[in-house]
Amino acid sequence: MSFLWPDMLRVLLLVPVLIIVYILLQRRRQKYAVRYSSLSLVKDALGRGPGIRRHIPPALFLLGLVVMIGALARPVATVTLPSQQGTVVLTLDISGSMRADDMKPNRMEAAKAAARKFVENQPKNVRIAVVSFTDYAAIVQSPTTDREAVFEAISRLTTERGTAIGRGIIKSLEALNDPPPAKPMPRDALVLAEATPMPTPVPRGAYAPAVIILLSDGQSNVGPRPLEVVEQAVNRGVRVYTVGIGHPEGTVLRTEGRAIRVRLDEETLKGIAQKTDGAYFKADNEEDLVNIYGDLSTRLVMKPEQTELTAIFTGAAIIFLLAAGTFSLLWFNRLP
Repeated sequence: MSFLWPDMLRVLLLVPVLIIVYILLQRRRQKYAVRYSSLSLVKDALGRGPGIRRHIPPALFLLGLVVMIGALARPVATVTLPSQQGTVVLTLDISGSMRADDMKPNRMEAAKAAARKFVENQPKNVRIAVVSFTDYAAIVQSPTTDREAVFEAISRLTTERGTAIGRGIIKSLEALNDPPPAKPMPRDALVLAEATPMPTPVPRGAYAPAVIILLSDGQSNVGPRPLEVVEQAVNRGVRVYTVGIGHPEGTVLRTEGRAIRVRLDEETLKGIAQKTDGAYFKADNEEDLVNIYGDLSTRLVMKPEQTELTAIFTGAAIIFLLAAGTFSLLWFNRLP
């Protein structure tokens, strides 16, 4: 927390003076009381409510004064608030295993249907991008508020070979820079060399007004390691929410006369979400998938904003001052 008018805090130097004056007045009151010979008169002089209770109203008054001085200094703080403006990148695995039919009609079509439902539920001012990854990654649709363009981009997705989660993350971060439509990343490219230069890391807990929602059903077998690449998202304050479909023990996929066992790498997806302060979700069927995308909304898009707290400080000061006056009137029939 900081202050727009920090010089006003110098008024707090008066607080110790007020405390000293209060102590001197209490001692003078006690000396005045002992001059009376009658014990009953001494008790009357000391007041109806002897003990610590007589110090509560002055203490509340002093606390209210301190808070009011703080309000005069105009305190400000950076808080992370939900924002209805931002960018959501839908990053979808289009590897061959997405043809598995354990979801109806298959994983690919179930994922596309859930993604469309998610897009329909977003506010109009939220930009949405679509990124696909197999053994390479591509920006299928740059961030846009044009929902029809996003729907068309999702419809164009078709399955290919390989799974490169790391490249998908890198391409998603590039999409947040709002570049023009990009060509697919070459299969033999040095992905890390093509990545966006590392920005100055943001403070932990400060998030960019953007999130990545990454769906995968397999293990990353091409490109850089996802848990190393995701540090770029951490440094930019971009949270990654991961969705896993399939089974950790593996699913047998029959294609071109061959049987291939594909396993869901939950540990990697959980690690990506944990490192970026996102969350991991597991979908066992198409209904789970729709519900997961339904829960992920733009309330997850958080934006750090500097907020002035003067009104809060002023309100708190008024409460303390009113409490001091109320207790003093109730107990002693006078104001502190």
